[in-house]
Amino acid sequence: MSKVLIIGAGGVGSVVAHKCAQVPEVFSEIVLASRTVSKCQKIADSVLEKIGRKIEVREIDAMNVSDLVKLIQEIKPNIIINVALPGQDLAIMAACAETGVPYLDTANYEPPHRAEFRYEWQWGMNPLFKYKNNQAVLGCGFDPGVTGVFCAYAKKHLFDKIYNIDIVDCNAGNHGHAFATNFDPATNIREVTQVGRYFENGKWVETAPIINKDGSRQDFRQTFDFPGAGPKEMFLIYHEELQSLVDYLPELKRIRFWMTFGEQYLTHLRVLQNVGLTRIDPINFQGKEIIPLDFLSALLPDPASLAKNYTGKTSIGVRFEGEKDGKPKTAFIYNICDHAKCYKEVGSQAISYTTGVPAMIGAKMILTEKWKGSGVMNVENFDPDPFMEDLNKFGLPWEIAQDENVPKI
Repeated sequence: MSKVLIIGAGGVGSVVAHKCAQVPEVFSEIVLASRTVSKCQKIADSVLEKIGRKIEVREIDAMNVSDLVKLIQEIKPNIIINVALPGQDLAIMAACAETGVPYLDTANYEPPHRAEFRYEWQWGMNPLFKYKNNQAVLGCGFDPGVTGVFCAYAKKHLFDKIYNIDIVDCNAGNHGHAFATNFDPATNIREVTQVGRYFENGKWVETAPIINKDGSRQDFRQTFDFPGAGPKEMFLIYHEELQSLVDYLPELKRIRFWMTFGEQYLTHLRVLQNVGLTRIDPINFQGKEIIPLDFLSALLPDPASLAKNYTGKTSIGVRFEGEKDGKPKTAFIYNICDHAKCYKEVGSQAISYTTGVPAMIGAKMILTEKWKGSGVMNVENFDPDPFMEDLNKFGLPWEIAQDENVPKI
């Protein structure tokens, strides 16, 4: 019986609140906090309607560490689930380190106006958490998150050595808008317009962004036959879990991350880049300093609003090449998630669902002491088995294809 404080009232925060409410034997009390109380209350009303549980809502500026500490000391949670913006990670971690409350998030810290996706800032807080024998779990969404757990499962059960990994992410859904992002627009666009990067033969290799400066597409792309979605063109981009997985699997020869993008999305993105609306450096507009990408974000649909009319599925998995008992082996662990089913259950689209469900499960692992530890850690450092069991139980069932049944890449 534990109290959870969820920080963030976007699409993922809504899923986390609903899923925590489904597990009263673990999450006996739920507090949802955000800068915008009205968003929290809307989620609380939905939880009451769909699940019949009341949750408390509070107002908080997640960048204000002293206010966070006061809130934590007042409500005395047993864990904090951070599903606010990635730029708020360090402030929330600092408050957890000071108060000794376990911490969990779904995405790595990002400087507000620099497109850098790496864990060093958060890993650097390891001594603070160890000092109080406290625990922080990073990147417990789907990718990062479930993808890391899949790697831990493959290492434990399927392979003696893993040499090559390809993480493949396909959203084959349709939300009906000309252009929209499935999570925070600024975070999403910064992620997909950055320089690509993958690890091979002991070093990091850079590739062009998915849309080059001249408007052409990235050359580093290929077609993959996604279960439940079929053949789709996917592009190589950099994702933060590559960094932690390289440390976790020292025998790795290569690891890459691939994501699909529809023709309409790519066309809009190219135009937005050409006119400068994806820039993250400040410009002067009518005597005021603004960030073009922040302005664009304000114009785009709220990702949480996409859920009602979303159709289609996501298909996300990890493809492995390695050896078992001295023989070559391949395997593919994946999940297929239906947008419409997610909306029916918790009022969300599948992107928010596939991020929010693992966050709840990760918090459950910590509270039930299935995942124990001191300091700042990533999900692959824990036993994957109880987490994998809960994925099947709470809405993200997974499948394994092996050897000749693994899609080619």
